[in-house]
Amino acid sequence: MLKHFNIFNRTLAITLLTSFLIAPISQARVVQDIEGKGIELPEKVERIVDLWPANNQMVLLLGGADKLVGTAKPIVNNPWFVEVYPKIKDVPVLANGNDVNIESLLAQNPDVALMSNKNQLKLVEQAGVKGVLVMFQDFDGLKKTLQITANVIGGNAPNIAQEYIKELDGNIQFVADRLKDLKEEERPTVIHIANGSNTTKIDGGMSIVGEWVKLAGGKNAFNDKANLVDVTMEDILRVNPDVIIVGSANAVQGVEKILSDPIWKELQAVQKGRVYVNPQGTFPWDRYSAEEALQVLWAAKLLHPTKFEDVDMVAKTQAFYKKYYNYDLSKENAEQILKGGSPIK
Repeated sequence: MLKHFNIFNRTLAITLLTSFLIAPISQARVVQDIEGKGIELPEKVERIVDLWPANNQMVLLLGGADKLVGTAKPIVNNPWFVEVYPKIKDVPVLANGNDVNIESLLAQNPDVALMSNKNQLKLVEQAGVKGVLVMFQDFDGLKKTLQITANVIGGNAPNIAQEYIKELDGNIQFVADRLKDLKEEERPTVIHIANGSNTTKIDGGMSIVGEWVKLAGGKNAFNDKANLVDVTMEDILRVNPDVIIVGSANAVQGVEKILSDPIWKELQAVQKGRVYVNPQGTFPWDRYSAEEALQVLWAAKLLHPTKFEDVDMVAKTQAFYKKYYNYDLSKENAEQILKGGSPIK
């Protein structure tokens, strides 16, 4: 009897041990943020709060939008984001500018929160939520931020990130090859106005805007300035740019203001009709945008049209939206994006 009891005990022990070894265990993993800090996250992240408006677009591009349980106000107000991903209207808005509603954030029980603001990061971490810092000022930083976001999302997102980076690098190289024999005097001077609401706030050469202006064969008229810098009208008259590009919010109204203002009419860019609205899609193309892959092509064609006659930006935009958003963008709506307009229903 004792012998049978011992055999039973050994069998039970082996069964329990085997069950323990093969049972699914919730594992943690470490993701590094933009500063190289390691953050321990669950093996599977299912609930994401993204407090940085621009990074919501990256989550969308990487196929993780269904995991969003918190977003930022500019995203739900972006007609193209809503058009491509209507469910964003049902995602709680937890951030407006630098302000974040911690109580509402906690109510969403997120696995992780993404943000570009260190004060927000501090608040989130103090509330006991895992926070991942993401931010960039150039193309290398864009690629790194995309990879970090992909690692947070998990699944197939890292593969999508690699495919996007390949496309971005390919577009940059394509433009560089076309412009390799460009002489310095053939580079037009460019002013990039940050948004149409304030036409004397510019993005200088020390920014991602400056990077794509240079890549596209231009010269930033304020090459020693960073982004979102206030200048005077006298400064703008002094540099007298060949080209003016107005980006982000109220860009169409900004261009209208420039074209109708007698002071701005003194500039050669206005006199020659070279004042443009920067394209805007699920996020403005000109800054902090995954659609920078299209921006490089658009800017090169804008500044050097004869060298890029074969580049069809409507077709390029349609292909991008289908590939990364699985969205069938009509020709008319691709044209709307390219001129900074809203969707045509």
